[in-house]
Amino acid sequence: MILYDCTPAPNPRRARIFLAEKGIEVEKRQVDLAAGAQLRPEFMAINPFGTVPVLELDDGTRLHDNASIARYLEETCPEPPLLGTTPIEKAQIAEWNARVEYEGFLGIAEAFRNRAKGFKGRALTGKRPYEQIPALAERGLARAEDFFVLLDERLKESRYVGGARFSVADISAVVAVDFAGRLKLEIGTDQAALRRWHDEVAARPSYSA
Repeated sequence: MILYDCTPAPNPRRARIFLAEKGIEVEKRQVDLAAGAQLRPEFMAINPFGTVPVLELDDGTRLHDNASIARYLEETCPEPPLLGTTPIEKAQIAEWNARVEYEGFLGIAEAFRNRAKGFKGRALTGKRPYEQIPALAERGLARAEDFFVLLDERLKESRYVGGARFSVADISAVVAVDFAGRLKLEIGTDQAALRRWHDEVAARPSYSA
């Protein structure tokens, strides 16, 4: 298999951590997002959405997002389980992963892409150019701050984001929290549960994948 990757970007990091947790080694090919390589014809032929990660399977099939990559890897390599095992566990992990996506990643990306100079004319991913909107950067930062509060409250009652065991929801959440650092948003001194969880997840070997 081949993972089309970009080391500094948050979304490919989610795929790398998932692979590391599964103990799966794959070839990695870097796509230079800063240079616009994702929009060049040779990469658009690989992923017409112009985004990473992409996982290319041995038969040439390509999976173009973290959701499909995680589902495929879980089905083909079920241990350790990262999407849950029982119906309720699977449902709760899916719910929290979706919440992290919507309330975490979208808000952080909204803030980052609408104010960083390098994203001028590229406020959204994909092949169509979108101009930055400063008001969305302000709103995104507020959403990111609220996301930290949400996670802290959740982790006061649960060891991990999705429940009792480490899961894809933790992978998404830790990458989102780290991504927020680019906005100078850090875990608050009063967010002890969030700090406890982040320290625990950061101690896992997969964290540095």
